[in-house]
Amino acid sequence: MKNITLLLALACSSLLFGQETLLERQAAKTKEKIKQRAENRVEQGIDKTLDKTEEEIESGIKDGQKKKTEKDSQSETPVSPEGKLETNQEGAAAANAKSGSKGSDNPEFKVYSKFDFISGEKVLGYDDFTGVPVGDFPLEWNTNSSAEVIRIDQNEQRWLMLTTDGYLQPDFISNMPENFTIEFDVLTRYKSSNILAYGFDIYSTDNPNRDLSEKYLTQGSFQFTWSGCLENAAYVIYDGGEEMTKNEGLIVPPLKCPEDGNMPAKVHFSIWRQKTRLRIYADGLKIIDLPRAFSPTRKYNAFKIGSHYMNFATAEDKDLFMISNVRYAEGGQDMRSKLLTEGKLVTKGILFASNSDQLKPESYGVLKEIATVLNENPAVRLKIVGHTDSDGEESANVELSKKRALAVKQALISEFKIEASRMETDGKGESEPTDSNTTPAGKANNRRVEFLKL
Repeated sequence: MKNITLLLALACSSLLFGQETLLERQAAKTKEKIKQRAENRVEQGIDKTLDKTEEEIESGIKDGQKKKTEKDSQSETPVSPEGKLETNQEGAAAANAKSGSKGSDNPEFKVYSKFDFISGEKVLGYDDFTGVPVGDFPLEWNTNSSAEVIRIDQNEQRWLMLTTDGYLQPDFISNMPENFTIEFDVLTRYKSSNILAYGFDIYSTDNPNRDLSEKYLTQGSFQFTWSGCLENAAYVIYDGGEEMTKNEGLIVPPLKCPEDGNMPAKVHFSIWRQKTRLRIYADGLKIIDLPRAFSPTRKYNAFKIGSHYMNFATAEDKDLFMISNVRYAEGGQDMRSKLLTEGKLVTKGILFASNSDQLKPESYGVLKEIATVLNENPAVRLKIVGHTDSDGEESANVELSKKRALAVKQALISEFKIEASRMETDGKGESEPTDSNTTPAGKANNRRVEFLKL
């Protein structure tokens, strides 16, 4: 009853102000879900094993808050010891971090079989929060809320976790070119049975700091929202103070949390702008393809992501919102021309799990493009060369780069039926950098794969 009263109060408040944000409308969609979850908990009870796990989870959070100054090898965020938090890629990546190449045997490639997204080639900004001490806030980000870098169990992956209502804004995403990509992982958990919504905005502003807290970005913006742990999503486009178009009935299955919301959802978002066109993918599923999402005369220069109504969560039923692996890059290169005419194609869009030769599923689009060129030109032979950044031992990086080149070859063989005899592989490790190894973006540019025409 308390939750329903709260919902009605919030709705009335919106009417009094005469305007309701997309986030608020999206949050309202959770009303029926709230009732269902409350009824299920009363009628069925909560599984004892889950209760025990959740007690351990919350205990871990409290312990982590008390020991922020201790070594960050300790667990800093709620997760079951079995690793159930890692619903998609991260578990497999961790399991294979020191094993031999899985190549295209990774079943996630099948999920991405229609994935036509191609990551931007020139990395303009990158952050996986490596090097940021657990409990700190990263320097190249801004917020109007409270957030900190955390780790999940003993996994090396770091996340930026939002702890209250508000937005996170990466300073390195600015002055957006006509062709760019933004990629990131989000991890959400909806436990409180309160209304909850998440969202991100791409917008034009003359003052990013001022508009970080602004909900009504009507001068020039694309706003995307989704309901807490549900598959319901929406978007709205504003330009010149007017609402241009919207869709509040999107269904995005990857956003739904498993086990009726008791387990978190981890989703990889891929955003691709080509002039006025916008495509958005969630775990390889294309959910938006708009030919006129961006004004051709407006300069877009800011991106923010955050949550609404997290403040109503309790310590016992903590809602979670985390982001990691943020990659912002300028897109656009003619792979066919580079490979056939120039005889050399360099791509940073083939991605691997950290310290591993396991291909990430979002590499599928680039591999598919290369395979298409090879299938259309059966006489062409290639040498595939891997390159790494300078992290780690030089000899280990050489070996890793060779394994990554081999993993690319194996993927082209098994996924796209390219003959093995048409491809050779090699690895150069960190020996031939094309950018600085002192910044995350520079390191991302140095982690690349070259295709040389033989």
